[in-house]
Amino acid sequence: MRVPHFHYQQQQDMIDKNVVKQLVEQWLADKEYFLVDVETSPDSRIVVEIDHADGVWIEDCVELSRFIEEHLNRDEEDYELEVGSAGLGQPFKVPQQYVNFIGKEVEVLDKDGKKYKGTLKSVDGNDFVVTVNEKVKVEGKKRPVMQDVDHNFKMDGVKYTKYLIQF
Repeated sequence: MRVPHFHYQQQQDMIDKNVVKQLVEQWLADKEYFLVDVETSPDSRIVVEIDHADGVWIEDCVELSRFIEEHLNRDEEDYELEVGSAGLGQPFKVPQQYVNFIGKEVEVLDKDGKKYKGTLKSVDGNDFVVTVNEKVKVEGKKRPVMQDVDHNFKMDGVKYTKYLIQF
């Protein structure tokens, strides 16, 4: 009996995310930017998100984009590259984003589905505190009183935290 012979072709169908990540970190090394995310998709799309405490300059995105392109070989694989800043109003992905938004208005959705809107007060490792102005029942008063209340969260214990854009 003949055993069917299968020939597997080694397919280079996805760009290695870690390779891209290393290139980005190399470029970021002497800058005040930080990496938020690198995504690669099966259709060879690479999306790099960077951020900076004072915002992201388009010129820097172009420079980083060129840097990545110089180090990836398009002959081996064609790809689509997108370099940008972490979207405002998008959920935070890295601790540095929490640090950058201390003192700013944020929205937190906890794992029970409850939303908190308030000021990001402090960040300590994986923990962060949001001060929410809410109604509090005070002894001796008939009606609840508006007060600032600190709520403690863990970054990995919430569904999302995002910056609330104020107009």
